Amino acid sequence: MNIIVIGAGYVGLVTGTCFAELGNQVTCIEVNEPKVNNLKKGILPIYEPNLLPMVTSNVEAGRLHFVTSFAAVAVDPDVIFIAVGTPSGEDGAANIAYVEEAARHIGDFIREDCVVVDKSTVPVGMADQVKALIQQALDKRQLSLTFDVVSNPEFLREGAAIEDFMCPDRVIVGLQSDRAKQIMLNLYTPILRSPERIYFMNVKDAEMTKYAANAMLATRISFMNEMSVLCERMGVDIENVRMGIGSDSRIGHAFLYPGCGYGGSCFPKDVRALMNMAESHGVDAMILKAVEKRNQIQKTVLPQKLATIFGEDLSGVLVGVWGLAFKPGTDDMREASSLVLIEEVIRRGGRVQAYDPEAMGVARQLLPEKWFKSGQLVFAANQYDALQDVDVLALVTEWKSFCYPDLTRMKGVMRRHLILDGRNQYNPAHMREAGFDYAGIGR
Repeated sequence: MNIIVIGAGYVGLVTGTCFAELGNQVTCIEVNEPKVNNLKKGILPIYEPNLLPMVTSNVEAGRLHFVTSFAAVAVDPDVIFIAVGTPSGEDGAANIAYVEEAARHIGDFIREDCVVVDKSTVPVGMADQVKALIQQALDKRQLSLTFDVVSNPEFLREGAAIEDFMCPDRVIVGLQSDRAKQIMLNLYTPILRSPERIYFMNVKDAEMTKYAANAMLATRISFMNEMSVLCERMGVDIENVRMGIGSDSRIGHAFLYPGCGYGGSCFPKDVRALMNMAESHGVDAMILKAVEKRNQIQKTVLPQKLATIFGEDLSGVLVGVWGLAFKPGTDDMREASSLVLIEEVIRRGGRVQAYDPEAMGVARQLLPEKWFKSGQLVFAANQYDALQDVDVLALVTEWKSFCYPDLTRMKGVMRRHLILDGRNQYNPAHMREAGFDYAGIGR
């Protein structure tokens, strides 16, 4: 098929590249010209395992193209994916301006019947607005075409996006016509191990499914984080509790890991957007409000532990930080817990030495340059350099390279042998046997 993907960010780039890998002709439209030039050279705007070689090979094979406008598209598309950002507005609602702009451009461009697919996470009812905007543009052109607007939300985990796309556990498709259903089946049949794993439903149902799924996962995390606070106060080990309740087949183990708060591009934004939708329809989203509040509080857990140990004034305290990205396998720093920790340490007079395998470049752009110039914040060349003369190590992101560190080497470079484990990655008994003071989350 001939496919257009509007937006070459995380979702658009992964979607376009994977469809090209399946043999389709894919053109990604991205208005950011420097980004397009870099993509043509094999320079990606994001880090995602195994994505770069796939982009490179499909560009070389002539199946994947990057352009800055519809004017550069050479063929009429069978399917157009909208994969632009929908960031949170000040009130928590999703900003749909980029989706609306994409819809207008589609209406100005298309010359043949096609299917338009909302891949972006959009508010319930957005497909109707997209359809209306496209139709308005067609009416101005006095052109009569048949087009469908489909909701096909993405469920890609950063760090495992290629696997999730190529071997999905489910594909959600909201549509209204048999024609669109057949085209979406043709698109996804090559990667579906079982045809029963594609779920067809109404458009609004599909739009809501995306929000509800992320809100449920965020709720599980916040629930466990709240339980960890209670366990810590009562002398209970949350890890044993986690294993105990996770063994219940009705509950399961997924997303029951307590930590120092969730971040990223999906959970925070989507929970807030769903809260906004609830409020606009007169529903008090009590559970979602609690999920959001717990997560904000949870991001202060590590700074609170530092204050308990060293006092509110951290002058003279050097904190080593392992992990900056909101999760391993990505360089995404959006709403990362590390940002809260670093800001709090520096605000209280302390200094930070940090290391992350992938996210330091992105973090450098986000954090104030004055912190680097003053020496309050230093990015280390490797994980052990980040521990040189530190008073405490705070593990924030559970990268695999941090799983089994050289404890002898750590003791040799750290000034004080103290570990704050924000992801409960280490065994407390083993750490104490090795000569470290250890504090986890709810342990």
